[in-house]
Amino acid sequence: MKKWLWAWIVIFGLISYGAYQLKPIVAGDKQKQADVQTGQGIPPKNGRTIKVESKQIYQGNLILVNKDYPVHQEGVQSDIVNLFQHKELVQGYGLLDNTIRLSQSVAQRFESMIDAAAKDGVTHFLISSGYRDKKEQDELYREMGADYALPAGYSEHNLGLSLDIGSSQMEMNRAPEGKWLAQHAWAYGFILRYPKDKTEITGIQYEPWHFRYVGLPHSAIMQEKQFTLEQYLDYLKTQKTITATVEGKRYEVSYYPVSRNASIQVPAGRRYELSGNNTDGVIVTVFP
Repeated sequence: MKKWLWAWIVIFGLISYGAYQLKPIVAGDKQKQADVQTGQGIPPKNGRTIKVESKQIYQGNLILVNKDYPVHQEGVQSDIVNLFQHKELVQGYGLLDNTIRLSQSVAQRFESMIDAAAKDGVTHFLISSGYRDKKEQDELYREMGADYALPAGYSEHNLGLSLDIGSSQMEMNRAPEGKWLAQHAWAYGFILRYPKDKTEITGIQYEPWHFRYVGLPHSAIMQEKQFTLEQYLDYLKTQKTITATVEGKRYEVSYYPVSRNASIQVPAGRRYELSGNNTDGVIVTVFP
């Protein structure tokens, strides 16, 4: 989407500032690796039971948003900020304009990723789009049409977790910035949401600029298995529980179907995170 912007992005930038083969990937000066193992869902030992309300299905870092599954109000990030008004969040990259908004926590993680890229000599990043509310999405849809935009509520940009990343030098499919992100973004919790060879699955044409935050270990697993978000969520449903070791840290990821309110098991004394899938269940991620 937003192909019409990229010519302006290049001009703006030039003016503003001149696998499942367990193969290690270098991010910055740090080696990162994911070793994915699958297993059946087993309730955690010494666990405790928590109540999960049905609205949890519609919120979290892993919710699926596409033409079939719209954003629910619960899914919109609560920490949306205008980046131009938060200079501390805009270090090492540019903004296409002063209206761009994004989840503050995602912006912080993006900045960490950009810092790592700078150590590799890749420095010409900019953000051309972030969060859009439904009114803005509707205006874009009316202006650009169905070939270049999605209806209000059906775009990941309505979440606050997705952003369009550009290069101030050239188009992202040729730019060093695009190539660096394609190799390293997973290590910081980001995925290329619409890969070149997955259009039949995502329903969206290749967008080398559109990245989505899902967090670790999910981004690592998707990178290793070359999964889209759609494929990953289906995989979790099938496997029920998987474990992933990233940089020597072992994570556990479990899928639970939720019908109305439900009770699920979580480990006692360990940090965990809940995310819905926006369709029929929740994912519990247990951290090291």
